[in-house]
Amino acid sequence: MARMSADERRESVIRAAVTEFARGGYSATSTEAIAKRVGVSQPYLFRLFPNKQAMFLAAAERCLRETREVFAEAADGLEGEEALHAMARAYQRLIADDPDKLLMQMQMYAAVAAAEAAGDHAFGESVRSGWLELFDSVHLALGADADEATTFLAYGMLANTLTSLGFPAGHRIWSGFYTSARPIT
Repeated sequence: MARMSADERRESVIRAAVTEFARGGYSATSTEAIAKRVGVSQPYLFRLFPNKQAMFLAAAERCLRETREVFAEAADGLEGEEALHAMARAYQRLIADDPDKLLMQMQMYAAVAAAEAAGDHAFGESVRSGWLELFDSVHLALGADADEATTFLAYGMLANTLTSLGFPAGHRIWSGFYTSARPIT
């Protein structure tokens, strides 16, 4: 079996970090758990990333980038309502097929809130920057309509909350998604 390159190992660490941070959050996740999941030593992790925060930010960026890619692929060649509905369906599949993506997003928001409360604004700025890229990609996919992009992402955040609380898609609490003027199904 061939040895992994540093780039391949870095990729493995990011994937492991998404899983570990998604499940444990920033504070409760140890770099030891990430190293164990990857099958490397902690000191090796720190050759690839300068610190735990850098691993978390790489995992957060990966999560946001993959969400942007899902939206872009779903909306490719579509406009308006068709793009909106295609992106919504694609996102629902993403978080259903890979719950760690949703959990990582929720952990990002909690970690930023904690960092901001502690005065670490650079940490939050990094995640906000990635989220702004997400907004911009949705904004463009929906014909540069800021209201549509805002509504789409607001429904997405509600979907995240309902899903993370364990409400199945057919539950009555989801009914507003199916009856509103701008459903995300």
